[in-house]
Amino acid sequence: MPAISFDGALAVPGLSIVDGLCRAGWYMQEHFISPELSRQLAAECVQSMLSGKMKGAGVGSGHAPLLQPDIRGDHIEWLETGRSEACDSYLTHMETLRRLLNCELFLGLEEYESHFALYAPGAFYRSHLDRFRDDDKRTVSVVLYLNDDWLPEHGGALRLHPQDGDAVDIAPQAGRLAMFMSGEMLHEVLPTARERLSIAGWFRRRA
Repeated sequence: MPAISFDGALAVPGLSIVDGLCRAGWYMQEHFISPELSRQLAAECVQSMLSGKMKGAGVGSGHAPLLQPDIRGDHIEWLETGRSEACDSYLTHMETLRRLLNCELFLGLEEYESHFALYAPGAFYRSHLDRFRDDDKRTVSVVLYLNDDWLPEHGGALRLHPQDGDAVDIAPQAGRLAMFMSGEMLHEVLPTARERLSIAGWFRRRA
């Protein structure tokens, strides 16, 4: 059965973040950040790649995850507070979101980690969960997209595989936020036909 595709409007109009995560295990919101902040972050992501700061992303946890391009083909650079005004603004948004999730869902989310992710044309990421077998702190996964004028023929959708329901494709359009439960939602990134930019992050609970 083909996946349900969301290329434009809200996935579920009027559904809150809390309701989405509780009922379906995922949520999508348009215009989570301003177009100007999105452009600033996109430019920073591209510059990071051009300057050689981004590295091929590995598979698995630990200090030296394995590079397996047949599974995962993106390049990443981890974000830290104080890196730039744009990144600090983004991290402030995520701190507000962390507090909301803790207030409404009592998840005990203590910290947030994130990185730029750049997929060159042809890159993809096969189906996986975001929670490691030896580390279950990742609780809520968050992806913010930074790509202007994304078209269906560009590919690169985030495909979610809910346990009870059809697959869902979310196109990586600038300003769009996708969230899902890290240890429950199987997901993948479909092959992209153009450079695909995003910030991938995880709210982590206490040990």
